[in-house]
Amino acid sequence: MLMAHPAVLKNLVEQYDALRVLRADAGSPQVRRRMDDLAHTLCVSTGTRDVDAALIAARHRLPGARPEDDSLVASARFRTGAGRTRRPACG
Repeated sequence: MLMAHPAVLKNLVEQYDALRVLRADAGSPQVRRRMDDLAHTLCVSTGTRDVDAALIAARHRLPGARPEDDSLVASARFRTGAGRTRRPACG
């Protein structure tokens, strides 16, 4: 499988995180579409089918990645149901 360059992944993660912080999933159709496009690109770039998995995989490829941080975040989301707003699937 081809993997995206870490600089590309970093840019995608930063853009997606910025839109998520701004609650873009509740924004205009154009902004939601951009978020969906970023989610899809992240999934394709990391070989995953879920945006959360794509973000974790992308972060693992970045310099200075700390895998334990993502696993803690993912397990906390699972336990608390956090992040269950409209989450784009990658399919």
